[in-house]
Amino acid sequence: MTPTPFIVKPLTPEQEKRRRQRNVAIALAIAALIAIFYAMTLVKLGSNVFIRPD
Repeated sequence: MTPTPFIVKPLTPEQEKRRRQRNVAIALAIAALIAIFYAMTLVKLGSNVFIRPD
């Protein structure tokens, strides 16, 4: 049995706009999580981050 190919319908301008907005929202959420984890790491390590052994 041969698989039937998917038929992709072109998106309307409204759908493209919504997709773009969703992608931007996801990207901002991921960037915010990265910033939160980075800040938490700096807070947890405190000033030890800047002390380097010779």
